[in-house]
Amino acid sequence: MGKLVIVAIGGNSLVRENGRNTIQDQYEAVQETVVNIADMVQEGYNVVVTHGNGPQVGFELQRSEIANEVAGMPAIPLVNCVADTQGGIGYQIQQALTNEFTKRGINKKVATVITQVEVSMDDPNFKKPTKPVGSFFTLEQAEEMKKEHPDWIFIEDSGRGYRRVVPSPKPIDIVEKDAVKSLIDEGYVVIAVGGGGIPVVKKDNNTYEGIDAVIDKDFATSLLAEQVNAETLIITTGVSRVCINFGKPDQKALEEITVEVTKKYVLENHFAPGSMLPKIEASLNFLEKNGTRVIITNPESLKDAINENAGTHIIK
Repeated sequence: MGKLVIVAIGGNSLVRENGRNTIQDQYEAVQETVVNIADMVQEGYNVVVTHGNGPQVGFELQRSEIANEVAGMPAIPLVNCVADTQGGIGYQIQQALTNEFTKRGINKKVATVITQVEVSMDDPNFKKPTKPVGSFFTLEQAEEMKKEHPDWIFIEDSGRGYRRVVPSPKPIDIVEKDAVKSLIDEGYVVIAVGGGGIPVVKKDNNTYEGIDAVIDKDFATSLLAEQVNAETLIITTGVSRVCINFGKPDQKALEEITVEVTKKYVLENHFAPGSMLPKIEASLNFLEKNGTRVIITNPESLKDAINENAGTHIIK
């Protein structure tokens, strides 16, 4: 078997610009993305794919809100929206990748694992939720929704209205990790922990219960990479290389850096919170466990990046 690589695809990269956000538009974006993944498989790597779902969960929540308001349909809990988008996006990646393999004559199977990810109720983010989800509402609409859902929290967001905020706890275990490992051993390309995984908590009797939260996709991907003993973690983003002094005259693109240098740049506040910083933190988590290298690059540079001709490489 070839070396095992985990590739994380951003949810925003699957949404077209200029208002092209139909399911067919998303599938066309997926088709473009899987070409780069197929290149890696053709090079002899075993690949596990993860993906974001931020925009897609937002669409799902908005549909639910409209259906509830117009037709009285029951609202869909956030945890179910995560599960629904995990299945929908996973299906598109699975089909597009299978078709790409067929075109190239590659004998490779693809499977999506609907993945639960355990979080802890002791995580401090449950006490102070910070992650905005869904649509913008007026103050009156937000107060009306709180009557129906007393535990929901709304914040005013940059003068644009009120949005619900939910916890974003750190992942502590991938529930279906053994299933993912088995499929890898059977030669499958596996799609897993979509959208950071379906957040679940373990109860005293060792049963699981879903909970409304959003797990950062890169942290969940890093944990999965650790638990399936991947050698390389690749996180895709909108730029070909990570930069320090971003947007300044002395901006510098990083090619290869060590863990120690990366930590120094974090302390110097070179990476924006909510943007590049979570990707860097997830990378360091992986490398401080059993990982060998992390590559951060854009999707179109994947083939060059895996051959050390593109991307930012963080090494031990």
